[in-house]
Amino acid sequence: MLKREKRREPLGESGLFEYAVRSLASKMRTERELRRLMKTRAAEGAEGERAMAAVVARLKGLNYLSDARFAADYTRLRKENEKFGRRRVQQGLAAKGVAAELVGAAVGAAYEGVDEAALAREYVARKRMKQPGGVGVSREVQQKETARVVGRLLRAGFSVGAVFKVLREWGVEVEEAALEGVGDAE
Repeated sequence: MLKREKRREPLGESGLFEYAVRSLASKMRTERELRRLMKTRAAEGAEGERAMAAVVARLKGLNYLSDARFAADYTRLRKENEKFGRRRVQQGLAAKGVAAELVGAAVGAAYEGVDEAALAREYVARKRMKQPGGVGVSREVQQKETARVVGRLLRAGFSVGAVFKVLREWGVEVEEAALEGVGDAE
């Protein structure tokens, strides 16, 4: 038997405000994410848009909602806890709808003076990635393992230069020509 979805009554401005505060209490969100959530609960049309705009303005006035603070916190947490590189954090913030100038400022401040190769080594340790190759491993297998490590580090947001530094420290011969077309995203 199919369950029918229960149709909720649209919320007015005060109901939307309470909903938004509960939502922000459980998880930090950008303005775009919060608007997307409220849209499902707001009235249709201009009335709902007006109520959402009023709620967002009130939340900003109370300092409950700030994309700049979100960007700074998100960047700090991804750098310190996840050990992600600069590019990965920039992409994450852009996907969450943070304005480009706020992304640039937050990421620039958080990654200023950071040794990217050292951060990449911390990422490798955190993920328990093993070094490519080893005794008795064919060249073909070593190349596949190297490509796997390179791909993981690039997806984690590290520059090609930082990836090569880590691989050279491991004593892995890196054929830079094999990675042609992969540019530095900085």
